[in-house]
Amino acid sequence: MKKLAVVILAAGEGTRMKSALPKVLHTVAGRPMIEWVLAATSWLKPAKIVVVVGNHAQQVKEALGGQPLLICQQKERLGTAHALKQAAKFFLSFRGDVLVICGDTPLVESATLKQLVAAHRAGNNAATVLSAKAINPFSYGRINRSQSGDVVGIVEEKDCTAQQRLISEINSGMYCFSPLIWQALSKIKNNNAKREYYLTDAISILHAMGKRVDAKMLASMDEIMGINDRINLADAETIARKKTLNALMRAGVTIENPLTTIIGPDITIGADTVIRSGSIITGKCSIGANCEIGPYSVVSDSAVGDGCKVGPFAHLRPGTVLKTGAKVGNFCEVKKSVVGCGSKVNHLSYIGDAVLGSDVNIGAGTITCNYDGKNKFKTTIGDRAFVGSNTNFVAPVTVGAGALIAAGSTITENIPKGMLAIARARQINKKRIKS
Repeated sequence: MKKLAVVILAAGEGTRMKSALPKVLHTVAGRPMIEWVLAATSWLKPAKIVVVVGNHAQQVKEALGGQPLLICQQKERLGTAHALKQAAKFFLSFRGDVLVICGDTPLVESATLKQLVAAHRAGNNAATVLSAKAINPFSYGRINRSQSGDVVGIVEEKDCTAQQRLISEINSGMYCFSPLIWQALSKIKNNNAKREYYLTDAISILHAMGKRVDAKMLASMDEIMGINDRINLADAETIARKKTLNALMRAGVTIENPLTTIIGPDITIGADTVIRSGSIITGKCSIGANCEIGPYSVVSDSAVGDGCKVGPFAHLRPGTVLKTGAKVGNFCEVKKSVVGCGSKVNHLSYIGDAVLGSDVNIGAGTITCNYDGKNKFKTTIGDRAFVGSNTNFVAPVTVGAGALIAAGSTITENIPKGMLAIARARQINKKRIKS
């Protein structure tokens, strides 16, 4: 089996995005576009992945930090062929195939790319273009075939004849090349209005060299969508979100109102869980079976066990763990805390940097005062403790199992197991003086 390498072209300025953020770092369903492309190509287990970055090289490098990637920079924007040429130094002794893909095509499927590589190798091609059938091919390069059906080149929209504009097979901008691509790149000229070196010219050059080139209509138009502006970004968001929601529903999750629900691609949800309207679940989350989330609740980077209830109008911030049967209710916020089995945080409470045991009851309006302006401190509440409404825990503090805290208390000291704590000023009633 030949080795496969991937080159991701991510040097575009994205001027139509009108943003200081590099285009490939704009997010779709909570994940940067280039991360979608990396996920799709990594599934092919390539021998190497090279990312060609542009003027915002440092930002992209930092965003991709920690991943096993090779990165090179295209300092001048002289076209797609020039961008690929910057990666040549990584291929001096590489004799495998090269998959070239753009970093702003977040919807392409790994299965489609796998089919492209397989077709390329089955045909023993020098180049294979991933193409698609367009109802309205306007603005896309057309796949130019001979009368016998052989691919002889790619014609850009502005260069099309009236007959060529009728061609519905369009170029996706994704290719699989043999090692001959590096030879073809040296033959590409910039004899065009933009004075740029176009990678599409490699197809006609390889054909002229007597090598076999082909195009395979394996992709949908959604898959090959390139993101050029915020409208495209919103369209991609809608498609990616629908794909995620459909997969969850097929797996036994009830999505009450898909039009108002946002669930990221890195979420696992168990069967018979119900996601109510207006809920947003992002980051890396796991939600168990038979849960109820929402309506109008936000869950981020959290783990929710089986049989839990979150909402309505609840917020689980990163680092939250809900054990089996736990409940976080109306207008509550939990951050970086463990809520034990069967425990309840029901109304208008904030629990941060805390560990709650099993069957703990948190009364309405309870707050863990976990931050002193410089440092965060921990609150620990033992099993079966009952916390009265409007209690403040000034961390660090530990509450023993089975303790009872009177409503309106501000707890500043540890409470032993099974004790009653009352920490509030004594009520004094005085006669009113009428004016």
